[in-house]
Amino acid sequence: MKHAHARKADFDFHWPDVPLHVVLVQPEIPPNTGNIARLCAATGSQLHLVEPLGFSLAAPRLRRAGLDYWDAVQVRVHATWEECLQVIGPTRLFLFSTGGARLYTRPAFQPGDTLVFGSETRGLPDDLLAAHPQAVHGIPILTNHVRSLNLSSAVAIVVYEALRQLNIRLATRPKP
Repeated sequence: MKHAHARKADFDFHWPDVPLHVVLVQPEIPPNTGNIARLCAATGSQLHLVEPLGFSLAAPRLRRAGLDYWDAVQVRVHATWEECLQVIGPTRLFLFSTGGARLYTRPAFQPGDTLVFGSETRGLPDDLLAAHPQAVHGIPILTNHVRSLNLSSAVAIVVYEALRQLNIRLATRPKP
């Protein structure tokens, strides 16, 4: 493996057979997207970017944040939200917003689920939130101190919660 690491621990972890989909709708800040790409490489998740992007995929800050892991992540760029959904295919959608009234730990995540996040300054578009009101979730924060979490932090929290749940279910399923 190209990215072998001498200090890597081999956890007894059960990865889903079908990867999670992480969708960023109109991301604006290159280092955030680079960090999320690295997270997707580390978790086997697929990364989908919905245009317009606030940067070029060749941006040095984007490439630097993703380090040398770009070959280990599947990145798909989509011109529209509709195109993104068509490419992903039938899937369960979970949207994440600071205004989400459902706790991010509430869903029982499944392999192949789609986790959708908005841009750093605007979040998800209102029409997208309105089209999927039962799918909108949030991460608790003390809003008297901050408006929102950093996008890459929010994605990491949700992806690892989904993987935590999947690991538990996959570890306890009967062996064939």
